[in-house]
Amino acid sequence: MENFAGHLEEIFLTVEENFGRQEQHLEQHCNDVLQTLSHRHDDRAAALAEEKKRKLEALYTQLLGCGRTLDASKDLIETAQELYRTEDKRLFLQAVMPTMKRIEEFAKEKPDLTLVTSLEFDMPLADLSDVKTMMDSINIVPAPSAPVINPQVSNSATRTSLRVCWSLFSDDSVEYYELYYRPVLEDTPAADSTKGPDVSNVKVKETHCSVGELLPNVQYEFWVTATNTTGISPASEKAVYVTVPSPPVIRQRECSSCPEAALIRWESGNTNPVDSYTVELSETGTDGQSGVTESIVAVPTCESLIQLQSGRQYLIYVRAVNIGGPSDRSEAFTVSTTGTIFHLLQDTAHPCLSISEDGFSMFYGDEELPLSAMTFDDNTFARCVAVLGDLIPVRGRHYWEVELDEDTEYRIGVAYEDTQRNSYLGGTNTSWCMRHVLTPSRHKYEFLHSGWSPDIRITVNPVRIGLSLNYERGILSFFNVELEQHLHTFYCSFLHYVHPCFALDNPGALTVHNGVAAPEYVHLV
Repeated sequence: MENFAGHLEEIFLTVEENFGRQEQHLEQHCNDVLQTLSHRHDDRAAALAEEKKRKLEALYTQLLGCGRTLDASKDLIETAQELYRTEDKRLFLQAVMPTMKRIEEFAKEKPDLTLVTSLEFDMPLADLSDVKTMMDSINIVPAPSAPVINPQVSNSATRTSLRVCWSLFSDDSVEYYELYYRPVLEDTPAADSTKGPDVSNVKVKETHCSVGELLPNVQYEFWVTATNTTGISPASEKAVYVTVPSPPVIRQRECSSCPEAALIRWESGNTNPVDSYTVELSETGTDGQSGVTESIVAVPTCESLIQLQSGRQYLIYVRAVNIGGPSDRSEAFTVSTTGTIFHLLQDTAHPCLSISEDGFSMFYGDEELPLSAMTFDDNTFARCVAVLGDLIPVRGRHYWEVELDEDTEYRIGVAYEDTQRNSYLGGTNTSWCMRHVLTPSRHKYEFLHSGWSPDIRITVNPVRIGLSLNYERGILSFFNVELEQHLHTFYCSFLHYVHPCFALDNPGALTVHNGVAAPEYVHLV
């Protein structure tokens, strides 16, 4: 009710504002009409005064002419009377002929007794067509003003559609709107309307429109015009909307997990940047059915470390999110927390090593590559034929196993990320490893750190070795899996997270078995 009352109050204020604008508009029109009529009256009055002046001047001139004629006639009459009364015959005969001649000449002049000007005034009909137009314009609906297109709101899009809204600041009468849009190219500024892709448009009667058949995670610019019987409004300012992203792609080879957590990595798969990511996980039961889905929102980068419960199996999904809304789910990625899972990192491998497609096996061939055929970079092992596994960035206990041939010389253990790539594993203080060396007399085993190893003899050659890493206790232990035999334990305080590390000192193969639960005898150490 409070919202409704507030809405009514807004409507009331809008009506008041619209009435005030209409009243002001009407008053302005009336003032314009009165001012125009006043100008016309002044012009007509001035024209009449000028015409009156001309008529009076003409009549006055004619009156003066009549006066001169009357004076001449009077003078002739008086002269004739005086001549008639003259008794002197001689004077009469001398004056009579000139007088008769004057009378004859006067008689020949016929005075114009018609008026030189009309007594009527010229009164043409006034042209008030512009006044009529002004009066009619009071009732004409004006062309609409430019609409205002609204910024995009959250969850207003799908992969292929957008909902666009706009509004008018005034009470303009509108018959329909035309919404224009086009994709925004990276090399075409949004404000440049002279070039770029073709413009599409759609006519609607409402102040909103859902536009479909669009591309995912693409920016579109929109602008709108309003039309009524009078004309078309100016175009609104352009606004940029974006469809929701495509689903991310989980990079399974770069994901790792342990009994307490999983590190999930993915790639966006979108050309335009996204705002964040949402990671969804659901636990699967023994019957394969998924339980309640949990979400981790606002993940800023393409990886997330998720805390999980031990001994469970989860389905992991990732969504990309922008202002338009969340994308569809990525393909599911299954995570088991029965043990630690990691992959061998190809970018750290020595050029002589071949890594299997699943990332769990490595091979060192018999054929030596010439040095010129080897490619090294800062992250590649150059001296030791070695490779690192994924970083294990979760505190707690981790366990994995390594399977080798009995005659393979190897080094296995853990190392810091910054361990020197031009040194041997176990030869510095940044790595801890178990080394197997074939001598003419026996199999020699060393447990190396900083190049030093205790004197330990192993009578049964292990071909499947278990490694147990415990960050909290600061221990790294090695076991003969087949005999359930403890071989050696390093005691140290790990200052950083470590990578599993593996090296082959002679041609052979090595396979990592991870995702297996730590046996009970491991927990006894």
